[in-house]
Amino acid sequence: MKTQMILPMIDIEAGFAPSLRLNLRLFDDVLNKSTNPELSDGMKTYYHQRLLDFAEPELLYDRYAASYPIPSGSGKTIEFRYFDPLPKALTPIVEGVVPIGSKLSMHSLTASIQQYGDFVPYTDLVSATLMDPVVERATVELGSQAGRTLDTISREVVCGGTNKMFAPQVVSDVETEVLLRANVNANCLFTPSVIRKAVNILKRNNAKKINALYPCIIHPDTIADMMGNKEWLEAQKYVNPDKIYNGSIGKLYDAGFMESTEAKIIGPEYFFGSAGNGVCRMSLKTALDATGSTSIFTNEAITVAQAAELTAKIAAGTVKMYVGGNEATLVSVTAGDPGTAKFVVTAAVKSVAANAMICGYGAGRDGSAIYCTVFLAMNAYGTTEVSNMGLQHVVKPLGYKDALNLVGSVGWKATKVTERLIEAYMVRVEHTTSMGLVAESN
Repeated sequence: MKTQMILPMIDIEAGFAPSLRLNLRLFDDVLNKSTNPELSDGMKTYYHQRLLDFAEPELLYDRYAASYPIPSGSGKTIEFRYFDPLPKALTPIVEGVVPIGSKLSMHSLTASIQQYGDFVPYTDLVSATLMDPVVERATVELGSQAGRTLDTISREVVCGGTNKMFAPQVVSDVETEVLLRANVNANCLFTPSVIRKAVNILKRNNAKKINALYPCIIHPDTIADMMGNKEWLEAQKYVNPDKIYNGSIGKLYDAGFMESTEAKIIGPEYFFGSAGNGVCRMSLKTALDATGSTSIFTNEAITVAQAAELTAKIAAGTVKMYVGGNEATLVSVTAGDPGTAKFVVTAAVKSVAANAMICGYGAGRDGSAIYCTVFLAMNAYGTTEVSNMGLQHVVKPLGYKDALNLVGSVGWKATKVTERLIEAYMVRVEHTTSMGLVAESN
């Protein structure tokens, strides 16, 4: 007979779970540990813990979410619940008369969990000595992969919020407001002034801090720029390490900064290839005069294979680009050596100097990558707990369902969903950095 677990009442103000009694029976036939009938219980626990050891440090975007387990009997759905604040009670109580009272206004949002996972096969030749070293090394790599995967799922949800602002363009101490992502350029850097404005938005929305600060997830490129700022340097002199988050790199204006290379970057769309080996920026070979031209020759070569790839994209839908900051729509691409390779666009592009930036659509029109620095408050978003949702280490030793003992595998799987709950409790700042003209999407 399977037992049912009853969660105690938990205060949502703590930022971890809804204040509701939930009847839990988490995947009755799924164990939160290594699944392999041929491993001892001790080895199952050891490998599962190793997986968690390398997965959990990667889960930065989950760290500040309200954690929700899946209610018993709900199948693949989870219901996130949150409440509106009660209005002020400004009417005096009349002696002897019981007031009407107020009702809690609850909102719910249902979502379906998805399953994710991967595995690494190995052969009898690879594991010619002992299986354990192979499993141990694979577990380390798979743990990191699991953490980065589950973190990215939450990151994409958080960074898709509607409450956003753009860093202004600052030239010679003169600020120009930016209202569109395309207009974020190399002068739109993350500064203490931007931090003050973002934090103020959360305060004006009565968003509650987490451990006395608003956590901010920030990319190392952004922090590298900030570290030379006098306001930042002065503030860090008085930071008490015991009063900031574990892993924090500092605090400023009621924000605590957590550094991560997984902080979202939106680079120009790729002309050819993808992350790691793609091309999203090129340069103009032949200057365009006031008459302009629809032929855009490049300083870089375009291979036949690259031309074929981009031609397929054009055939599948509209492909846009920027030429010296001017938006253009691609018609075709011609392979060739530097100076002869070219793009053809629908309308003439005018008055652009030689060597100007040619870049894909989707980021800054000058080719700047867009960095998404997120400020968070309590109960801004919710996610399922990794440990309770069945992050599993799955080992299939050599010979498992294999008569010749030729193949085994090591893997992981987990269930996951993340949802934004209160948009006003998170602010995304879009800006660039001093590395913005070379950074790509991550």
